[in-house]
Amino acid sequence: MEYYCTIFAAQESPLKEGLLWVGSDDGLIHVTQDGGKNWTNVTPKGMPDWMMINSIEPSVFNAGTCYVAGTKYKTGDFTPYLYKTTNYGKSWTKITNGIAPEHFTRVLREDPKRKGLLYAGTETGMYISFDDGKNWKPFQLNLPTVPITDLTIKNNSIIVATQGRSLWILDDLTVLHQLYDLKYSNQLILFKPKDAYRMRGGTLKNSKTSGTNHPNGVVTYFNIKDFDEQKDTVSLTYFNMKGDTIKTFNTTNKKKDKLEVKKGANQFVWDMMYEGTEKLEGMILWWASLDGPKAVPGSYKVTLNKNGESVSQPFTILADPRAESDLADMQAQFNFIKDVNNTMDKAHKTIKKIRNINKQLLAFEKQYKGDNTVKDLLDKAKALQKDFKSIEEALYQTKNKSAQDPLNFPIRLTNKLGHLNAW
Repeated sequence: MEYYCTIFAAQESPLKEGLLWVGSDDGLIHVTQDGGKNWTNVTPKGMPDWMMINSIEPSVFNAGTCYVAGTKYKTGDFTPYLYKTTNYGKSWTKITNGIAPEHFTRVLREDPKRKGLLYAGTETGMYISFDDGKNWKPFQLNLPTVPITDLTIKNNSIIVATQGRSLWILDDLTVLHQLYDLKYSNQLILFKPKDAYRMRGGTLKNSKTSGTNHPNGVVTYFNIKDFDEQKDTVSLTYFNMKGDTIKTFNTTNKKKDKLEVKKGANQFVWDMMYEGTEKLEGMILWWASLDGPKAVPGSYKVTLNKNGESVSQPFTILADPRAESDLADMQAQFNFIKDVNNTMDKAHKTIKKIRNINKQLLAFEKQYKGDNTVKDLLDKAKALQKDFKSIEEALYQTKNKSAQDPLNFPIRLTNKLGHLNAW
């Protein structure tokens, strides 16, 4: 075995200028508080010799606190080694309680938003501590059993580098931040949604050649202590800050806006879309959209309701930083689509009324066919049907029976309006 006394890990304190920590591949830790002019050997007493200092993590909450992860697997020692100091290295505490005895540790990171929340990457996966390292629990979730070589935290997401199984991201750490501040006796727990970006695109799933994108929308986490599908009704309702209802998703809905709920932890993604326009049965349009407008950046609220008991949380929708349009442009687009949809909605509801009236007129004709006592009424019924037909055909191309028919028959008013919403 060869050692080269190489500095293998080095970090600068995020709190104190000139405070630097370094660890070597032969088991030494040094610290300087004057930008490198003077160094002090602060290697933990009792730490095994010739340990590779794999990572160093100065605290973002206390200048004198630092965390170290070391490995000795190259000498056949698979013991996890994590150490913590709160006094600039004068004394250290080993913090590995709860980590399996042969899950040697490669990296430790501190959550920058919640003091005492730590993440550790080991040879077999992830661990988490909510009490500053006193106790650890497995934090594997859907992560494969794989060596974790490094961790970093950005925008309330933790990025995991693995040895041979690509990069993984746990998208939303805000749930963990809120977890220990909540009362578990509550029947309903609604976590404050993480700020969501208003952007185009979707989530690619089940690909063998690429990763999975973050869900495109407002990711809403909630916990229901008890849930009986036969007895309980649960809903999620999204509001703008004026208190206007945008959309409600309910467990009682059969298909449209159905909310799937199970006992315990749940996740729902609202796509930021407002209610779309009325749709006709068997409707065929060419290059048109009936979707509602997308919420503009700003402040919103979500309410979780179970059998009349409710809890609410505010959240924020942010503009895509790459977008060329500003907030005024997005609001103008929102207003335009809303106006277009309102017109289409009226037209489609009118067509539904026409079709319903025509059914009644046809039933009347069938019942009194050949009855001369009501001949005038029968003539008026036929005239009404003719007038209604011309109105419906002006609004919608009734000859469309297949997806290719719009190539053969001219599109009508509602199709033209829907095309304005298709871009």
